[in-house]
Amino acid sequence: MEVTTTTTSIEGMFSTFPDEILGSIVSFLPKESALETSLISKRWRQLWNQVLLAHGSLHDITAVLAKFLANFEEHDPLKHPRKLHFHYVHHQEQEEDSVMLATIATNSKLLLDFSVSDDINHKELEARYDLQLIMPQKHVPSSPSSSTFLVKTLHLKSVRDLTSVVVSSIVSNLEHLENLVISDCSGLKSLLIESESKLHKLSILDCLHLKYLHLRTSKLKSFRYRGLLPRIWPESHFNLTHAKLDFRLGPISSDFRSEDFDESLLTIKNSEVLTLCQWTFEALIWPSISPSSCNFIFYKLKELCWIGSHKDENSINALVSFLKLCPALEQLSFKIDPKSYSYWGSRTKFSCFKQATKYKELQHLKLIRLMGFTNRVEEISVAKRLVGLVAMSGKVPKIEASDGTHIE
Repeated sequence: MEVTTTTTSIEGMFSTFPDEILGSIVSFLPKESALETSLISKRWRQLWNQVLLAHGSLHDITAVLAKFLANFEEHDPLKHPRKLHFHYVHHQEQEEDSVMLATIATNSKLLLDFSVSDDINHKELEARYDLQLIMPQKHVPSSPSSSTFLVKTLHLKSVRDLTSVVVSSIVSNLEHLENLVISDCSGLKSLLIESESKLHKLSILDCLHLKYLHLRTSKLKSFRYRGLLPRIWPESHFNLTHAKLDFRLGPISSDFRSEDFDESLLTIKNSEVLTLCQWTFEALIWPSISPSSCNFIFYKLKELCWIGSHKDENSINALVSFLKLCPALEQLSFKIDPKSYSYWGSRTKFSCFKQATKYKELQHLKLIRLMGFTNRVEEISVAKRLVGLVAMSGKVPKIEASDGTHIE
């Protein structure tokens, strides 16, 4: 009761202040505490959600966005709107405006959302296009009107054919970019990303038409991909510490060969955290390393998320064979997804996995997390099989079942 009364009195006190005073108060707070003021009341939420409306053509987007960022003051986040809705037309015949939504978030994040309304011609959604995102390599002297807000994380959502050139132009001016997220880009066929200095994290999610991914990113340390596996060309070699390769939808092309994945395989060899689909190991990794499996070891891998499509003996053999290449593993998540792509070409040769792979005891395994199992008996059987890989001198790992309970 006391808490409610105190909160109400605080809201009443603030309700008498003009917006400018409230913004001034926020400017003195740390970033995390400042954002929490949006939870005080509806009025505070409205202050944080103020939107700047603007209209123009497609070619005006770069200039309008630059002005929007230049006006934003990170130390005084309520002085100017943090959201921009820019309405534009592609051509004179277009009846409905397209909208770009720009949102400035905490920790130097910028979201650009080009989601297309249902009224837009479906031909624009289906058009295939190439996208080149080349970040500046040299420092560009800033002008007096340049923004003090430095974009370090950029999320590009729903880029289309007609907005691809504008997006390339925007990215070419982001010299401080460290983290890039690209999602839901229907029609994106080919993607080039170039950053030889700053870019450390890259996520590409649900771009289901992507066939070619060209990476010139020598400093990349974290890579997350969800969707059909494209042909990946890491032109600049890099060693990933975090690699989440969710290719459960399968390859983009039916003629994908294990050799096409060799360069990508080298980038994940020194990963500490890895997500991998069973079929990716069966079809693309095992054929390349099996002649020298004793020498190809994931020495630094500590956390593995394994996505399988079946619970049969062959599937368990594939997982066990990979685990024997991971002597430093501490945590294993084994997820069953019946909809995940299956590589049936491996069914006849995986019985020899145990003999072909040099045994590496899992001396550091502390946790096994099972997900997606519907049969308790099968789940316990799998758990026992995995525990059998732990070195005799090691402590039995904790086992979490699919229903959240523990298996003893």
